[in-house]
Amino acid sequence: MIGVIGAGAFGTALAVVEAQAGRDVVLWGRNGEEMAEAEAARTVARLPGVKLPAKLRCTGRLTDLAGVAAVLLAVPSQQTGAFLRAHAMDLPHVPLVLCAKGIDAEGLRLQTEISGELAQGRVLAALTGPGFAGEIARGLPTALTLACTDEVEGRALQEMLSTPRLRLYLSRDAVGAQIGGALKNVVAIACGLVSGAKLGASAQAALMTRGFAEMTRLAVAMGAEAATLAGLSGLGDLSLTCNSAQSRNFSAGFALGAGSVLPGGTVEGVATARAACRLAARLGIEMPIAAAVADVLDGTRSLAEATEDLLARPLKSE
Repeated sequence: MIGVIGAGAFGTALAVVEAQAGRDVVLWGRNGEEMAEAEAARTVARLPGVKLPAKLRCTGRLTDLAGVAAVLLAVPSQQTGAFLRAHAMDLPHVPLVLCAKGIDAEGLRLQTEISGELAQGRVLAALTGPGFAGEIARGLPTALTLACTDEVEGRALQEMLSTPRLRLYLSRDAVGAQIGGALKNVVAIACGLVSGAKLGASAQAALMTRGFAEMTRLAVAMGAEAATLAGLSGLGDLSLTCNSAQSRNFSAGFALGAGSVLPGGTVEGVATARAACRLAARLGIEMPIAAAVADVLDGTRSLAEATEDLLARPLKSE
């Protein structure tokens, strides 16, 4: 049996695909059993042909997760710490798989770093990579990265969570995998800004490429392997998120670029943009695209000003 915490789009999608594979799944929602089921039902109602599987049970009680072999934590990245501080003692002592993508805005920590302080010795892993919730729930083929520093435990989780439609690749570079997953959201906002402002496909491709360079630069400075960023959790997720209106981060940037306002719902890249800039300053590295996105989101620079500043940077080798 597998436990999933968070009945939003991604948590529900993971619960659905695991239940479709024949596994018993318990999906927890913060507002009680009926609200959790209603939230999950709303998610799948937007997906033609998808229904809540019989093996998926919704609950509002964490005690119903007793007996699960692993817990997938799918709450927004900025809520991970608060959730675990409030509920870590209520969770079964089983591996905890972190599914949110973001850098903690308060402490500038990755999801595993936040959880490591609160998880009381549990095995930690990060699930990341190019996967839209709707496509996962519909059973469309998807490949993701499962990052775990403990190779034995990681392989056990890989076997446990992979399904005929969801293929998990194992990585021991948890830092690199999480940096890729967090920062691709920031670059996706940048690409959305460019697209919404009709600055052209060439500019969008340049931002993706130079944004990838920034992602790699930060990851390596934090001790990750550059090769990790060239995999599913970096380049794969970047290419997906920067080129589709299904991406909340791209859509948020597009709305701002077109002169509208940020859409509702969780847009992980908004908090991560400023956190990434602070982290880069601490490590002494340059991230001009992330800084431009953060300033546009904060309103301290207009998109036109940020664009001109990027174009006016000193010429350099690639």
